[in-house]
Amino acid sequence: MGIHKNKKQSLFLSLLVLILSITLLGCTSGSVENASTENESKKIITVAWPRDVGEMNPHVYNPSQLFAQSMIYEPLVSYQDGGELQAHLAESWEISEDGTEYVFHLRQDVEFSDGTSFNAEIVKKNFDAILKNADFHSWLGVITKIDQTEVVDEYTFKLSLTEPYYPTIQELAVVRPVRFLGEAGFPEDGDTSKGVEEAVGTGPWVMEEYVVDQYAIFKRNENYWGELPSVEQIKVKVIPDAETHVLAFEKGELDLIYGEGVINLDSFKQLEATGSYEISISEPVATRQLVMNTNKEQLSDIRVRQALHYGFNKEVMVEGVTSGVEEKADYILSTNSPYTSNVDVTAIDYNVEQAEQLLDEAGWTLPEGKDIREKDGQPLEFELMYNSAESIQKTMAETLQSEWAGIGVKLNVVGVELATQVERFKGNEFDMNFFSNYGAPYDPHAFVNVVATEGFGFNEAISAYPNKEELLTQIAEVKQTTDENARQQLYTEILSSLQEQGAIVPISYIKKIAVYQKGVSDFTFPANRDEHPFTGIRIEE
Repeated sequence: MGIHKNKKQSLFLSLLVLILSITLLGCTSGSVENASTENESKKIITVAWPRDVGEMNPHVYNPSQLFAQSMIYEPLVSYQDGGELQAHLAESWEISEDGTEYVFHLRQDVEFSDGTSFNAEIVKKNFDAILKNADFHSWLGVITKIDQTEVVDEYTFKLSLTEPYYPTIQELAVVRPVRFLGEAGFPEDGDTSKGVEEAVGTGPWVMEEYVVDQYAIFKRNENYWGELPSVEQIKVKVIPDAETHVLAFEKGELDLIYGEGVINLDSFKQLEATGSYEISISEPVATRQLVMNTNKEQLSDIRVRQALHYGFNKEVMVEGVTSGVEEKADYILSTNSPYTSNVDVTAIDYNVEQAEQLLDEAGWTLPEGKDIREKDGQPLEFELMYNSAESIQKTMAETLQSEWAGIGVKLNVVGVELATQVERFKGNEFDMNFFSNYGAPYDPHAFVNVVATEGFGFNEAISAYPNKEELLTQIAEVKQTTDENARQQLYTEILSSLQEQGAIVPISYIKKIAVYQKGVSDFTFPANRDEHPFTGIRIEE
């Protein structure tokens, strides 16, 4: 009997375990199903970036990434297509006749993400924090010219300058440093250069979760004063390797690939060729340029510079090296920048005969039995410096080397790290160098400022220009003019002259790329090169 009883107990226990297992399985299955449904119902965009997004301090630079800063922090004015400057946190503004006083009328319906008020006091506090470290931000022209910041009333802020500076409004549209941190974000001593307490902004996104060098999750700011984003979360994974970036996208782990140089252009074209994804290419965001140093005797002759320009097939090179993503540049600044549409220069097309004729006229002839032209026993030889981490620069340098060899010019190409490239360029230790301008919202004034700045490379590169002093005078004048027509005329003359003299050769127009899954829609590129692209993006139901 005892044995029979134990058997019945064992059977009962087995049945009980089975029932519990089925019940638990049912619960687990239901939980997974519910979790899946919940995840599907959440509108999340996952992207990758080559480096960590940084500390999200609006008033500092690296390691904070521009696109991420722009998700949280907003400007007084925003930069739109065609260079239009649009009211943002400021509803309107007035500029004094002499161009030294700017009065901003602030929006009254704006709160920071923690519910505190956006007003003139906090605008002044942000400006004053930036001005405490003015030397750190002196690259932005307006910072060096601010004389006084003033709270006129609760929603009126006044900025006074030491001299007229027309790009003021344009520079207030940049992503950093003039964007606005809430009171709770300020350290006790008010010095934001050392860090912030919290990433409190007025923007459409709030940082929700952050693991250094792994990912950052931004959630929608439900109290945002503007149009609420359709997407609820943006997850940014850190994937430094371009190939891994592409693989993650192909596996469906990413919804969007976006930016400049985050993947190579061959991979972009391969993804496009599958027909499985949506593809977008932006308007030009900058110009890839070749800068020739006219301080070097051989390059001081305009005929040599022009011959080099005639001596390579720009269109074929750009098409081949960039797989057709970039386009041949005819102007040193693309015509979608302000004040650039009237520049009138003669485009130099590929013409080997013209190149050889100019070199002959300049006295650089090809001795019998030799491949390199000579003059007074010296070979026509140059060095082109490029960023060794930039595959496009490397391939373009090698293409120029090959093409110029055909007209009797020896080009030595040298790959260096970016820091070395910048240092040598500024130190006037180069024959030729690749450069790209800053793009929107910085140009054209930022570009001509760089040209006029001693010790940057451009100022030395145009040393042989017969009208150099006139150019520098015009550049100084254009920043101070309050007359729109006079400003346009000055820019036309400056940009035309810089290009005609041939030391700055436009190569191609750089563009941003985007690849996104079929379920993602309404993607648009921001007009500001540094802004995030998530404003209107949607996930289809």
